[in-house]
Amino acid sequence: MAEHDLVVIGAGPGGYVAAIRAAQLGLDVACVEKEPKLGGTCLRVGCIPSKAMLESSELYHAARNSFSDHGIRAEVALDLSQMLRRKSRIVDELTGGIKQLFRKNKITRYEGHGRLAGPGKVIVSKVHGQEELEARHIIIATGSQVSTLPGVTMDWDRIGGSTEALSYPEVPKHLVVIGAGVIGLELGSVWLRLGARVTVVEYMDRILPGMDEKIGARAFAVFRRQGFNFKMGCKVTGARVSGSGCVVHIDGQEPLECDRVLVAVGRKPYTDKLGLDTVGISLDERGRIPTDAHFKAAEGVYAIGDVIAGPMLAHKAEDEGIACVEGIVTGFGHVNYDVIPSVVYTDPEVAWVGKTEEQLRKDGVPYNSGSFPFGANGRARALGQTDGMVKILAHKETDRVLGVHMVGPRVSELIAEVATAMEFGASAEDIARTCHAHPTLAEVIKEAALDVHGRPIHR
Repeated sequence: MAEHDLVVIGAGPGGYVAAIRAAQLGLDVACVEKEPKLGGTCLRVGCIPSKAMLESSELYHAARNSFSDHGIRAEVALDLSQMLRRKSRIVDELTGGIKQLFRKNKITRYEGHGRLAGPGKVIVSKVHGQEELEARHIIIATGSQVSTLPGVTMDWDRIGGSTEALSYPEVPKHLVVIGAGVIGLELGSVWLRLGARVTVVEYMDRILPGMDEKIGARAFAVFRRQGFNFKMGCKVTGARVSGSGCVVHIDGQEPLECDRVLVAVGRKPYTDKLGLDTVGISLDERGRIPTDAHFKAAEGVYAIGDVIAGPMLAHKAEDEGIACVEGIVTGFGHVNYDVIPSVVYTDPEVAWVGKTEEQLRKDGVPYNSGSFPFGANGRARALGQTDGMVKILAHKETDRVLGVHMVGPRVSELIAEVATAMEFGASAEDIARTCHAHPTLAEVIKEAALDVHGRPIHR
């Protein structure tokens, strides 16, 4: 039986970061991962490969549609195989990088399915046999898996989830996306740019449920102009493969015929066969592992990331992994859940952090709102990317920034400025009086902060 101070089950963003931080703090660490490659869903078949495909498809679309505006004339052809090879190469390089980090930090890696076998014990089931580990501390960081819908027959090819949608061998003539959330819109964007007709079917009456309504409406209008066909307020009752294509059934409407179906209705915690009962852990009503404020689920057992409450985001899992192991070693670890940013990597991008206007109204919090469009920004004009705006919400009495919402060019990077400002309790006035380089997209943030008090310069 191998003994360690800490065993982490799962090598996704939460798990591998927790393992590295624990090793930095002097613990003897092991990490159990069933997949040959480290990095979890995010790195192998999620965040990273999707961003690679988004970047490639955006360049292809720009070369075909907007290069001429810059005085660039070119004959453009799609090489999908090369695009997919580039995506795979990036994934291989980054997963190999984590392997090197494990070696550098002397982390023992076990390949196989990890499960609890009572207090302080983990069984690793391998292709041939199993191995028993013993540890004072165990962290469950097993992530999440694709949610499905009743009546939708998944063959994990023609009808599949995000993993399949990252590797279609040809551009679908017609792709139906079930769900207008982050994954559906991002991967729908990839194939729309590459030439597919894309229909998005959403049960609710708005895209990106939970984000600021005004920003969501602005994004919706832009996506429709780009060619997305949205069917809002529609309930999918079934989907099946039919011949070489698929049929999607919608309540009260004619069936949709298409080449492929992407099911993007969310994800659910991955807690299958983890032996949780052996340490007295019962899942909550949504299949998540309940924890206390220090991520403790049972004596000596902790859980982080997608298997616990909160947004299913890689960076949230990373921060929880660090806070968890720092709590174990030093007695203190902290995550500020009020300033965890969210990003949708469409074009234009969408990003937000903090409270929405709807949440503030519901909670009775007095606030002021300021906004500014990218269309009035010099850098956005030079880039030829003027769709979108920044909106800042600040407390009416203290001026403390409570939420920031953006749709526009490169807002995935701009959101970091306001997340940092909010972490330090900044006011809208603080942002407004901070000198921003000119010409930059970040000036839109400054103008929105000025607008909170009705004094934007360029509008």
